[in-house]
Amino acid sequence: MKEAVVSDIHANIEALERVLVDINNKGINRIICLGDVIGYGASPAQCLDLAMKFDVCLVGNHEWAVMNQPVGFNRAARKAVEFTRSKLKHGFLSGSKAKKRWEFLKNLPEKHKEGNYLFVHGSPTSPIEEYILRQDVDEVLGDWTKKIELAFENTEFVAMIGHTHSPGILSSDARFITPGETGWKYTFEEGKKYLVNVGSVGQPRDRDPRACYAVLDRENHTVEYFRIEYNVNLAMKKIHDTEFMDEQLAERLKGGT
Repeated sequence: MKEAVVSDIHANIEALERVLVDINNKGINRIICLGDVIGYGASPAQCLDLAMKFDVCLVGNHEWAVMNQPVGFNRAARKAVEFTRSKLKHGFLSGSKAKKRWEFLKNLPEKHKEGNYLFVHGSPTSPIEEYILRQDVDEVLGDWTKKIELAFENTEFVAMIGHTHSPGILSSDARFITPGETGWKYTFEEGKKYLVNVGSVGQPRDRDPRACYAVLDRENHTVEYFRIEYNVNLAMKKIHDTEFMDEQLAERLKGGT
């Protein structure tokens, strides 16, 4: 059975809706979300309403920040957290939908495991906050940082991750493989381990502004990436129209940075 794995939607309803159409057109009816449904974008409630229908949804650092405090966030990200909290936090007179969204956020799990496949937002070692980056691997020397060593120690076979907004596959033979290098589809080999970043639906940072998500086939041990066009200008306009969030959060959508 194939399943779609999405991450880092970041309150971008324009991107999410187009991705969900593409997933449905492929006949895939199971969706796993690796977190950060909210943050940065202008449509947190609308995105949460859709995420609540997913089969699995994990907590990301932006959900954690909204429910707690934006520790380690820069100025623009902090303003986005404040905006998001203002749109989602419910009071005594709030309707049932607002209360359900808040309860949903409160109860999001940090990780999900099915067989020898692990799903987290950040890394297997620190599911919410840790970044797994390409520069953590020295492909010339075939070596990696202690952080990657610990991540592989906590990975049985494949860990599906997000958080960096940049898609790619890090293998235990010290290689980082971009989706384009393998024709957008990759087959996992037995005896190796993999950290698979599925990219970002709502705020890509690999200089490709199209929404990104992955389709996982655990039976055949493959992952396939897809890039989806969406109305970037409308998503940008909605951020600008909030008159509260930093304009750079809109402008970066245009260049995928």
